[in-house]
Parts: sequence; C-alpha cells; structure tokens
Amino acid sequence: MKLIELIKPLLFAKVTGNTEVEVAGIHNDSRVIEEGYMFVCTKGANMDGHDYIPQAIERGAKVIVVEQDVELAEGITYVQVPSTTRAASVIVDRFYNSPTSKLKLIGVTGTNGKTTTTNLIEHLLTYHQHPTGVIGTIEIRYPGYQEEAKLTTPLCYDLQRYFNDMVKADVEYGVMEVSSHALHLGRVHGCKFKTAVFTNLTQDHLDYHKTMNAYGQAKGLLFAQLGNTYDEPKYAVLNADDPWSEAYAQGTSAQLITYGLNEKALVRATNIVITASGTSFTLETPIGSTTLQTSLIGKFNVYNLLAAISAVLPEGLTLAQIKEAIESVKGVAGRFEAVQQGQPFAIVVDYAHTPDSLENALTTARQLEPRKLICIVGCGGDRDRTKRPIMADIAMDLADQVYFTSDNPRTEDPSAILDDMTGHLSAEHYTVIVDRKEAIERAIEGAGEGDIIVIAGKGHETYQIIGTEKTHFDDREVARDKLVELGFTAN
Repeated sequence: MKLIELIKPLLFAKVTGNTEVEVAGIHNDSRVIEEGYMFVCTKGANMDGHDYIPQAIERGAKVIVVEQDVELAEGITYVQVPSTTRAASVIVDRFYNSPTSKLKLIGVTGTNGKTTTTNLIEHLLTYHQHPTGVIGTIEIRYPGYQEEAKLTTPLCYDLQRYFNDMVKADVEYGVMEVSSHALHLGRVHGCKFKTAVFTNLTQDHLDYHKTMNAYGQAKGLLFAQLGNTYDEPKYAVLNADDPWSEAYAQGTSAQLITYGLNEKALVRATNIVITASGTSFTLETPIGSTTLQTSLIGKFNVYNLLAAISAVLPEGLTLAQIKEAIESVKGVAGRFEAVQQGQPFAIVVDYAHTPDSLENALTTARQLEPRKLICIVGCGGDRDRTKRPIMADIAMDLADQVYFTSDNPRTEDPSAILDDMTGHLSAEHYTVIVDRKEAIERAIEGAGEGDIIVIAGKGHETYQIIGTEKTHFDDREVARDKLVELGFTAN
C-alpha cells in the first residue's frame, strides 16, 4: 500500500520525503525489517526505537515513523507524529484492511482462566463447524496454521497480521486472550470485539501495575472499548461472583451476560459434584437448563465452562449442542494436567502462578481426598515480589508437604526468591530445593499410594529462564522421566 493511503487517517503527520512510496510491511523491531518496510520507532522501558533507525535502514526500511526530530538519510521517507505507538495501531489496521471487522472477535481477560476459557470457546465453536482461530498464551492457531506464542497478546504488528491471515483462511471467529499489559499499552487498539469476557481479578502483575486498582482498571478497558452504539450487537460476559464485574458493567454499553454460582447470575451452575474423574453440574440459562458431565476437574473449571458457554450463547448454539461439545472436552495443556505412567499416586501439572490460582489448584486436589497432598511451587524472578510469601502461606495451609523451588528466576538470585517465600514461615512441613528438577524428583521419590503431587507454576511451559538464558524444561517430561526411572511404564 502507498504511504499516502496508509497515513491518511492520521491527524498530525508531518512527512519528509516521498509520500507515494510503496510500503511492503510494518514493524517496530529493526531485526525483522525487510526491504520496503516501514519502521516504527517506539519507546519502551529499556530501549528507544529511534536508536535503531540505522539498523532498520540497513535492513531495507524505506519509511521511518518517529515522534521526535532525527537525522535524515537520503532516499528515506520520514513521518513524524505525536505518538508512534498510537499511530502504529491506525496504520497497521489500515495496512491489513481492518481484518477484525471481517471476523467475529471474542476477547477474554482476567487474572486466571484465560487460556482454558479461550480453548473452551474454540472447542464449542469448532465442534459445531464454525472455523475458529485462537491467539493466546500457549499458541496462535487456526485451520492450517499453528505457532508457539511469544506473548499472551502480541504487538499490533503481529496481531493484525494473524487476523488478516485468519480472514484469508476463511476463519469465522477469532478468540483471543487479552492481557492487562496489552490493554494498558494499547496493543488491541483497532480490534473490533463482538464479545468481551471477564474471568476474575486477583493479585498478579503488581510489579507492572503497582496497585490492584490500576490493574483492575486496565482490565476494564476491554469492556469500555466495546463501543457506545448499537448498530451491531456487542456483549460483555461478566463473572457475577467477582466484585470487579460491577465496575465493568458500569463502564460498558454492551448487553450484559452474567455467569457464576450466584443465584442472580443469568448463566449459573448448581448441584456441582467434583470427583477424581471429572465434574458434573446443572447448567441453568435464560434459554433452559441441562445437566453437564465434564472431564475437567474443580470449581475453578466450572467458572471457566460457564464463561465459555456464556460467550457462545449469543452465537445461537442450543443447549443440546453445548452439552454435546462440553462433554467431549479432553482438557487444556498444563491446566490441572495429569501425568500418568501407571504409578499408584497422582501427579498434576498446573500453570498456577498467582495466589488465587494456586489456592484453586490445591483446593481442587484436596477435594479428591488424597492420603497426602504434596505441592511443588516457586515464584518467578523480576516479577511481583509481594505475592511470594502469600503463595508460600497458601501452599503451607493446603498441602501436607511443600517443596519450594525455582520457577523462572530470570535475573534474580533463585535463593533470594526462595528466601522471600519462606523467610517468615514457622511450620516445618516444607523443604527448599533450588534446582527444580531435583525438587520434582524428590517429591516423586517420597510419594506413596493415594497421594497427589501438584507441580505448580509452569504448566504448559517448555522452558526455564535463568539469568537471560532460556533452556528447555518441561515439568511433565521431568516427572515422566522420573516415573520411568522408578519402573512405572504403563500409559
């Protein structure tokens, strides 16, 4: 597309150079710039894109978007705007011909449950022949394409490209996890959501947002950005049992669908029964009631199911269709995922890395009445330090034996992180083992018949970050290898 067409919507854009130049692609990372690309100079916490203009030009950039005066290079066109980040959202959406206006887009935000809920929505839709694409923590996928995710919510340059590719692949629905960081930084500006889903809000990311109020307000942007008109139907799906839902309801003009265990919820679960093989409950909705039996375990998964069901009700699925699809669900990678090699005790791997999600996972495991509940848990480095002692207390309160170990220490000293977790503890039913592999192996060696081991924190992740180096590490593989070593080989 010609530059003159791309920048047409921008109110204050000062161009120096050729406005007729053809733009072949757009990005703010100089390392991925190719011949004919536009390079957008954005400022981050640790670096400034304006410093990488020479590298972008060397790689073939023909247009540079800046928000300050820079040295001009011959043959390069410069576009100066008040905010390159905001301009980028407009330009990229225009470059890809507003792909989300051609999709039915469902966004899911909240502290816990985003991945499971997006996967459930995808399953409900695809099970009944609605082609669906997913963008989330684990991967980006749509019919004919699959890629491991780098961010929960990609930058606009990649995000709109994925949506454009989905449109080309005749995808009908886009379902995406929307992080608080993405909302605060404007990554989803330009995305035309039909439905926004809220799972819950509990402590996380305070290293970034600083306060729970700021964190909650960031999540609320998704609902405010649904729009203020009724030319097309928009829906806000809110957890009736979470107090933040009241604020989000006030902040949106969309039609409300509430879900939960609260009797005031429009979509609710009653008669909940949780066993080691799954969960059953009665689903009550404005269009009728039915009983559901699912292989997903735990009350937190009842909430995830209710959120997903609420999101697809406006799409015309019947209760019979919902029941059929839900009862065929197998589970989500790293979300209360069992590791089974024929051992006489249970091993569960879960992504629980916040106080609330850890409490949910351990409470669910406790409801299965194990002989002994064993927890392996750590906290990530360079992240919210205030949750470390809180998570330790939860593990100590709910588990019979706790192994505190490393998660992704990043640039922090792993021992210092563990000191933050355990420094205040007076009870003695815990062991500190810095090496995560050793902690998992020790826990398995000490487990007996009827025990449950919950390995918390990493879930689906297949890496560990120590310093700035990312190395392969998969809790499921480590556990399975140890079981095989101990002679358990049945699948």
